[in-house]
Amino acid sequence: MPVTAPRPLRRWSRIWRYLVAAGVALVLWFAVAFDLLPRDDVVMPDEAVGALGAAMLLDLLFGVVSLALLPLRRRFPTAIAAVTGALSALSGAAVGAAILAAVSMGTRRRWGGAVGVGAVWLAAGAVYEGVYRPALPGGEASTAYALAASAVALAVYAACVATGFYIGARRELLATLQERAETAEREQALRAEAARDAERTRIAREMHDVLAHRISLVAMHAGALTYRTDLTPAETAGTAAIIEENAHSALIELRQVLGVLRAGAPDLVDDAEAEPPQPSLRELRALLAETVEAGTPVHLDIASLPGPPGGAPTDAGSDAGALALLPVTLSRTAFRIVQEALTNARKHAPGAAVALRLAREGTRLTVEVRNATTGQAPRGVPGAGLGLTGLEERASLAGGVLTHGVDDAGAFLVTASLPWEH
Repeated sequence: MPVTAPRPLRRWSRIWRYLVAAGVALVLWFAVAFDLLPRDDVVMPDEAVGALGAAMLLDLLFGVVSLALLPLRRRFPTAIAAVTGALSALSGAAVGAAILAAVSMGTRRRWGGAVGVGAVWLAAGAVYEGVYRPALPGGEASTAYALAASAVALAVYAACVATGFYIGARRELLATLQERAETAEREQALRAEAARDAERTRIAREMHDVLAHRISLVAMHAGALTYRTDLTPAETAGTAAIIEENAHSALIELRQVLGVLRAGAPDLVDDAEAEPPQPSLRELRALLAETVEAGTPVHLDIASLPGPPGGAPTDAGSDAGALALLPVTLSRTAFRIVQEALTNARKHAPGAAVALRLAREGTRLTVEVRNATTGQAPRGVPGAGLGLTGLEERASLAGGVLTHGVDDAGAFLVTASLPWEH
């Protein structure tokens, strides 16, 4: 299984581990000394007492060496656990370091190393009680003691390895939870950024749809004043009034759209004006009236739309009922398509007649806007070339498709097919 490298320990985390290992080593060293040194009522030769003193000194020396090896246990966990376990065959003081090394090795959760070091511990217990201890003055060989020491060593080692496995699993769990939390935070940040981008795109599209229509009317009427020298003062004043009205409407609608950017800011908009305008085909008659007033005649065909209950006629003069039956989202999308198509017609073919057809064909609404392409765009009406691209995106978001181009008759045709919602 993959093993994550342990994180570096803090200073105090290292110190208390070494203190515990040193404390265990000191306690076991005194226990070994109490076991080996003769009692007061026992007389031993000086050579035997010297041998026991040398054994105690060697025990302490091996314990110190084991403690000195502990800083390497995180780099070479299996090797250090095996060496300290082997030293415990000749030193009780080495057991403290061997325990810490075994726990540290267990945190890696590698069964091969754990089994190998377990064999070393088992052999060390047998060697201490079966070979080393009987070789000292006053010691006696005992198979039972050797087996018992091996069993105790194996049990202590198993407890150490189990503790290490638990610590390693806990560390991995905490690392996994932390990684999940960081991933969730990154995903949340990405979702928030995507939401902000989507909102910016929506606002930009709404601003284009709202302002392009108004500004095109202002530009056409202002352009007419630059080359029409035969207008009477009354006609000039009327045209100027139209320009003023459309400019004022453009400012109001722009203010409404920008209100989305600072929703809740009383110094910019009221709460009632925080949302941008969302016109639908209910306002189609007003849109066509503005277009006709700007000099572009429009023929509307909605004969194929379903009429209101009761079979009322739905010709061009009584279309309110038919247009009101359209679903809200569909009606808004269709209105924006018609609005942009009429704006493009005024800009690129001023004065040319426009044919607008709305029809329900099965489960879809078809929107067709056709106009001649012989006219020339008036001066001062620049275009970014993104209006039709925005319409394609809007139709796609609504589950439909939009196409545009010049048909066989030489007219420019915009066709949208949108799903009719139920």
